[in-house]
Amino acid sequence: MAMSFEAKKAMVAEVNEVAGRAHSAVLAEYRGLTAGQMDRLRLQARENGAYLKVIKNNLARLAIKGTDYECMSEAFVGPVILGFSLEDPGSAARVISDFRKQAEALNVTAISFSGQLLPGDQLDRLAKLPTRDQALAQLMGVMKAPIRKLASTTREPVAKFSRTVAAVRDQKQAA
Repeated sequence: MAMSFEAKKAMVAEVNEVAGRAHSAVLAEYRGLTAGQMDRLRLQARENGAYLKVIKNNLARLAIKGTDYECMSEAFVGPVILGFSLEDPGSAARVISDFRKQAEALNVTAISFSGQLLPGDQLDRLAKLPTRDQALAQLMGVMKAPIRKLASTTREPVAKFSRTVAAVRDQKQAA
């Protein structure tokens, strides 16, 4: 059944709104996937903070117009699924990368990150970006390192002095 003009406008507006707040986008050709596999992919995306949409190519081009992902316009060829990372830059890439291990028919054609168009073979590079929590943990570790070093440096002379006194005591007791 064909979509009405109003439904198409609503879909374009929805995808445009999501694209406006997304961190990155992944475009994949889903030819060869079953409906059950597509359902599992959508479920994994929802659980991991990614937005996936099967959309006609012309509507997708209209939806990404005026966003950072406009560079992907030429990559819309064939039946494609458009994925946006909403929570962290690598969430959609991680979902699709993990899913490709189960279903090799999913072929990534383009990736966009910070307004840059990347080829589909760069998917793993984007998927390996840390999540927000991992990035914060790394940042806290880096921020804590100088304080830990200062504490151990200021504590070391006292510890060295006490070891020296203990060594002298042991030497005198032995003599």
